[in-house]
Amino acid sequence: MTNAQREERSGPLSDIRVLDFSRAMSGPFCTMLLGDLGADVIKVESEDGDDTRAWAPPEINGMSTYFMSTNRNKRSISMDLRKGASAEVVKRIAENADIVVENFRPGVAKKLGIDYDALSKHNERMIYCSISGFGQSGPYRERPGFDLTVLALSGLMSLTGEEGRPPVKFGVPITDMISGLFAAIALLSALYRRGETGRGQYIDMSMLDANMLTLTHQATSYFATGNDPKRLGSAHASIAPYQVYSTSDGYVSVAVGSEKLWKDFCRAMGLEELLNDPLLLTNPTRVRNRAYMNTMLEPAFSSLSTAQAVERLGTAGIPVAPINSVGEALADPQVILRGMVTELSHPSYGNMKSLGTPFKLSQTPGSVRLAAPVLGEHTLEILRWLDFSEEQIGKMLGEKSIFAPGRK
Repeated sequence: MTNAQREERSGPLSDIRVLDFSRAMSGPFCTMLLGDLGADVIKVESEDGDDTRAWAPPEINGMSTYFMSTNRNKRSISMDLRKGASAEVVKRIAENADIVVENFRPGVAKKLGIDYDALSKHNERMIYCSISGFGQSGPYRERPGFDLTVLALSGLMSLTGEEGRPPVKFGVPITDMISGLFAAIALLSALYRRGETGRGQYIDMSMLDANMLTLTHQATSYFATGNDPKRLGSAHASIAPYQVYSTSDGYVSVAVGSEKLWKDFCRAMGLEELLNDPLLLTNPTRVRNRAYMNTMLEPAFSSLSTAQAVERLGTAGIPVAPINSVGEALADPQVILRGMVTELSHPSYGNMKSLGTPFKLSQTPGSVRLAAPVLGEHTLEILRWLDFSEEQIGKMLGEKSIFAPGRK
C-alpha cells in the first residue's frame, strides 16, 4: 500500500488490516462494512474471481453490479490457493492481518491450508471469522448455506407474504446480510477484547443462528402460546392499524402505534365515528377485529391519492410514508442529504453511483473511497508491499500461482 493510499484511509479501523477469502454476499457484506470503517481489506480471489463477478446482467461496462454492491473499499489479489507458491503469499499477509474472514463450506479452508489453526500460528493476534450456513458443528454442518434455504429453515419465510398465499422471499438476500452484520459485530467485539489480552480468537458464525435470533418477538409469541404466527402481508401481528393500504394511485404505509395516534388518525381521516366503536376502542380489540376495521379504512384510503394521504396523515403527526420504488428511494431528498448516494470512479469501468455509508461517527466517520476492484487489480501492488522481488513475482506469474490483469 502506498503512503497516499494509507493517508486516504480514515475511520475508526484505519489501522486494521483484513484478509478476506469470502465471496458471494454474507462475507463480502461483512468485510465491506469493515472497509467503510477504514480497514484495509485485501480480497483474495481465484483466477475466475468471486462468484458474483459472473452474476450479470446488469453490469456497468463489463463489471457486475451485484459484485460492485459489496466489494468497494477493497484491494483484489488473485491467486491459486492450491499451488505451493501462494502459501507464502498468504502467510505474509496473515502475519500482517488483524482479521481473517472466510465463508467456505466447513472443511474447505482446512483443505486449502488457510484455516484458523494454520494461519494463527503466524500471528497470535489474528481474529478469524468463519461464516457458514449452519456453523462448524451439528448435523447440518456439511450443507451449503444459501439465503433462500436459510430463510426457509429459520422460519422467517413462513412469516413473509399474505395469508392463504405461498411464502415469499425478501427482495434482497436478507439472511446473508444479517449474517454479515452479526459477523462484523463479533469481529469488532473480538478486536476490543484483543486490546485487553493481546490475543486473537476464532469466531464460528452460522447464518441459521443469526437468523434464528432475527425471529425476535415472533419466536417469543410462539413460546408464550404454542401457536405458529401467521403470514399477514404488510400487517403487524400485535398493532393495528399498522400496514399498507391502497390509494387511488398507489400504496401508503401507516403505523398507528398508540392510542393517542389512533385518535389523531381517525380525526385526520374523517372517521371520528370509529372512536366510539366498542370493537375498536383499544389496540388489542383492533388487532382482534382487524378485518372489520379494514372494511372501513380501505374505502377511506382508496378515495385519496397517495400524496393526499401522506399530506393529511403527516400533518396530523401520524407515521406515514409512500411505498417508494427503488428509484424513488434513491432520489428521496432525505437520502440525498444524508449522503446515502455517492459516486465512484474506476479507470476500467468509469463513473458509477454507489450507496453511501451509514457510519456517521462525529470524529472518525466511515467513507467510500475505492470502487470495486477489477479481478487481481492489486496483485502486483500487494506482492511488492510484501517484499517479493520482481524475479519472484515473475516466477509466480509464470507458474500461474498468481494472476494480474495484462500479465501472463
